[in-house]
Amino acid sequence: MADLQHTHELVYDGDRVSKRYVDGKPGAAEREWRALTLLAEHAPGLAPEPIAYEDGVVTMSKIDGAPLRGLLARDVHVAAMAAALTELHAAVPGHVLRALPVRPWQREALVDWVLRRCAAWQPREPLADRAVKEGQRWLESWSPGESGVRPAFGAGDGNLANFLWDGTRVRVVDFEDSGRSDVAFELAELAEHVSMWVDGEVEIARRFELSPQEERRLRECRRAHALTWFFLLSHESPRNPPGTFERQVERVLAILES
Repeated sequence: MADLQHTHELVYDGDRVSKRYVDGKPGAAEREWRALTLLAEHAPGLAPEPIAYEDGVVTMSKIDGAPLRGLLARDVHVAAMAAALTELHAAVPGHVLRALPVRPWQREALVDWVLRRCAAWQPREPLADRAVKEGQRWLESWSPGESGVRPAFGAGDGNLANFLWDGTRVRVVDFEDSGRSDVAFELAELAEHVSMWVDGEVEIARRFELSPQEERRLRECRRAHALTWFFLLSHESPRNPPGTFERQVERVLAILES
């Protein structure tokens, strides 16, 4: 959920980028550096090359390309994004992945955050109040199935701006919330990120073949992420078009009923 906060500053120097974290976010620089080094070894070319890590500053190679959020995401872009995600999720060998920390804002942390905001919600308008009530009821009864879930290395940030199109392929940046995850959870976060629908729906999840257990987990995790964005968007931001929160209310109600 780093999208709505200013967590770092970037300094460009030729073909290098230095990323300094400015809000004291615990472990962010370490996670970024670990992700870059792992991907350089196991999926070279997918992400920036790690160059140096010192005093909380991560220096990496600069990747050329246009952020997908700034493009009209056509089929060729979505297909390339799916290919990049497939490579990313499977990049880290199983024995290495099992030893990694779980990525921040995995299911337990997400549910706890949403339930606390449900409890603190002040009546606002009927549809939004209904979304909170129904969302809280569902979350309190959610018993997610964990069998058949494929482990994955997760980038931890579903912002469409973190996927860069160079005219041939998509590459990935921003790993401050990366870590051990699973395919269905990562796809759910991507699918419900505001950047994936606010300027035109980008349906990424359909690009992946999932088991019945993963389909169930995807559906349920999408509900949890939709509720998360409900609260994140409850205070309108100039970064999003007017009415974005109202659209999110409708998304929440629709996905809770699906």
